[in-house]
Amino acid sequence: MKKDNLKQQYRVNEQIRVREVRIVGDNVESTVVPIAQALQMAENQGVDLVEISPNAVPPVCRLIDYSKFLYQQKKRQKEMKAKQVKVDVKEIRFGPQTDDHDYNFKLKHAQGFLSEGDKVKAYVFFKGRSILFKEQGEVLLLRFANDLEEYGKVEQMPVLEGKRMTIFIAPKKQGQVKKAAAGAAVPDAPKVERSQPKVNAPKEYKSPTIEGEE
Repeated sequence: MKKDNLKQQYRVNEQIRVREVRIVGDNVESTVVPIAQALQMAENQGVDLVEISPNAVPPVCRLIDYSKFLYQQKKRQKEMKAKQVKVDVKEIRFGPQTDDHDYNFKLKHAQGFLSEGDKVKAYVFFKGRSILFKEQGEVLLLRFANDLEEYGKVEQMPVLEGKRMTIFIAPKKQGQVKKAAAGAAVPDAPKVERSQPKVNAPKEYKSPTIEGEE
C-alpha cells in the first residue's frame, strides 16, 4: 500500500511537542501561545492544530480541519505539477568525419526536436585512434550549434569526456522559434498574368456652341 507522504510530513495536535507555538488561521490573529492553550483553541473551534513551519522559532501552527488542509495541499501540488513542462533530451551521435548527407539528415531531426521543446544532446564519438581528430569534432559540433541558432541556444559548449565530446542545445521559447521561422526567406509567389478587360477611352466632351461666342 502506498504511503501518504503528506500525512507523514506534518505533525498534528498531540504530535506537536514543543513549549509554545505561533497560531495562524482564518479569523485568527497571529499570536504566540503555549502549546496547551493552542490545543484548547483548536478543540473549542472544532478543528485541528497543524504544524506548518516546524523550523520557525517558535514553530507555526494553523487552526484548520486536517482533512481540509490535506486536500488543499494535494490540490496545490497537482496544480504545480500541471504547470511543469516536461523536457526530454534527445541524443544525436556523430563521427569525427561525418559526411554532409548524414550531417544534414541529423540537423533536420535536431530542428524538429527543438521545435517540439526538447533539448538536444549532440556528441561526437571517437573510436580508437580517431581521438586524434578531436579538434575536428569540436568544429563539427560548433557548426551544428550555429546551424540551429534559429531553433535553440547553446546550454553547454563542447566538452570532452572520455571518448565523447558533447554539446547541449536548449530549445528557444515557442515565440522565439516562430519569430525566427517568420524571418526566414520565403520564395515569391509566381506572378499570374490576367487579361484585363478592354475599356474604351471616354469620348472628348465638347461644350455646345452658342451663337455669338466665337
